[in-house]
Amino acid sequence: MEISDVRNKLETAAGKIAGFRRSLDLEAMEQTIAAYDDQMTEPTFWDDAQKAQDLINEANIVKEKYTSFKQLEEKQEELEVLLEMVKEETDLELEKELNDELTTFLAVLDQYELDMLLSGPYDKNNAIMELHPGAGGTESQDWGSMLLRMYTRWAEKKGFKVETLDYQDGDEAGIKSVTLLIKGHNAYGYLKAEKGVHRLVRISPFDSAGRRHTSFVSIDVIPELAGNVDIDINPEDLKVDTYRASGAGGQHINKTDSAVRITHIPSGVVVASQAQRSQLKNRDQAMNMLKAKLHQIEVEEKEREMAEIRGEQKEIGWGSQIRSYVFHPYTMVKDHRTNYETGNVTNVMDGDIDPFINAYLRSRMTQKD
Repeated sequence: MEISDVRNKLETAAGKIAGFRRSLDLEAMEQTIAAYDDQMTEPTFWDDAQKAQDLINEANIVKEKYTSFKQLEEKQEELEVLLEMVKEETDLELEKELNDELTTFLAVLDQYELDMLLSGPYDKNNAIMELHPGAGGTESQDWGSMLLRMYTRWAEKKGFKVETLDYQDGDEAGIKSVTLLIKGHNAYGYLKAEKGVHRLVRISPFDSAGRRHTSFVSIDVIPELAGNVDIDINPEDLKVDTYRASGAGGQHINKTDSAVRITHIPSGVVVASQAQRSQLKNRDQAMNMLKAKLHQIEVEEKEREMAEIRGEQKEIGWGSQIRSYVFHPYTMVKDHRTNYETGNVTNVMDGDIDPFINAYLRSRMTQKD
């Protein structure tokens, strides 16, 4: 890399870091960290284990953001010094060290910038993801199972934990529907990019004539809400059904009449949980999901109203097609919102969807600007 290119990249990085400093309010973060540390030393801190763990998690998030920023600042200063050394003397090993460290630094900076984009009120929350195959029977249901595998692998790579809240087998293959709880910092912030309809074009393995088929799966993503979110629900508006839990191959799902399905009659929203062995626990889980869905509907309705006031023309609902996965006659995955695309469908189906998520997050920030 030419010296001028290194200089330009470092200047751009310095501008970003200065912007982060202005938005972070480091003094306030230091005070918050100190306050958390004081609370953790109180004798009664562990009296409520769940509350204590929640506070520890919050403290770790703030500390990580603060420490990572300070490390970026320090690294940028080190690279500035290294650049001056390279300019003063011709040393190929020193130049290689500069290029290597700059490449690593820019990758870390890029990830930090993406994390800074996740500043929505629920971005840091766990995510509840639902997969619903569209019309097309076995073909669409198989496509649903392929997406289930893709998101599970993505979550594993992120170090997130995946819990299956509800699983309905397909008639011959695949799934009829699946609800997942994906636990991890910023899980909702990332996965909200996946909300919408995903289209597959391929030669169907279920068609003896070898014809090309198009399949659709709708994906909905909502944040898991904390217990203190107040959503008023009239019990008379609910229809509660219980049924026997089921799962893929009967594994990891308790086959008793413990599964619960709740229908909110006024809105038509349906939620279900079968992950717990207790019907009572499944009902609690389903109610939490229902509250989260109703809250999300309320938030999106307010966004629509504000968009209309501003005269904006944008789709907020999750019914629109967002991405196409083409396996035949060529290979390509393309996001229709950002136009980001790749020909490596194998990697994508193995969970390599971060480039699509990152492109979406950056596009959202550009729209806000």
